[in-house]
Amino acid sequence: MDLFDLIGNIRKRPVMYLGELSIGKLRTFLAGYSFARRQMKIPPTQQEKLFSTFQLWIEQRFGMSSPQHWDRIIFEFSENEEDAIRQFFTLFDEFIGSQNGTMSAQTTPEREAVKAD
Repeated sequence: MDLFDLIGNIRKRPVMYLGELSIGKLRTFLAGYSFARRQMKIPPTQQEKLFSTFQLWIEQRFGMSSPQHWDRIIFEFSENEEDAIRQFFTLFDEFIGSQNGTMSAQTTPEREAVKAD
């Protein structure tokens, strides 16, 4: 399973992966995934390299340069945790779409609604 497949699975059943709807737990989960791969000396994939630019993209998207992680920025512009999770997936889709050919259709995540389980 690659990173975008994992994000697609989280999109379908976030509570199963995160324990609760929490944008902070989502960032921590994804950071843990990256950390584990580095510890196992697995080289970053094209998707992982691309996702590493998501922080800068979020800062530019919201017009702010901030020491806050992308999850806090998204939460700041959301009504609550559920909305923040929903916003993440919307922004993630927009981010991938903005990469103009960087990603193939094969690696583009599915677009499905967030389910609280």
